[in-house]
Amino acid sequence: MEAARPLDALNAARNKRVIVELKNNKQYVGKLKAFDIHINIVLEDAEERIDGETKRKLGVLFIRGDTITILSVG
Repeated sequence: MEAARPLDALNAARNKRVIVELKNNKQYVGKLKAFDIHINIVLEDAEERIDGETKRKLGVLFIRGDTITILSVG
């Protein structure tokens, strides 16, 4: 299925592992559980990564959409 809109792509990524990069250059990895029209997202089993190395495990994490620069399924 080809995603026609950005929210379609997010919906296809639901319950999959995603990588989220923020404006402050922090990176989080976790399972995408929920999102809204502002791209505010909830990650489950989230981890903070620095230089590709896990620094801390955070569990459930809410990220404001206006802080996200990249969201990748991976």
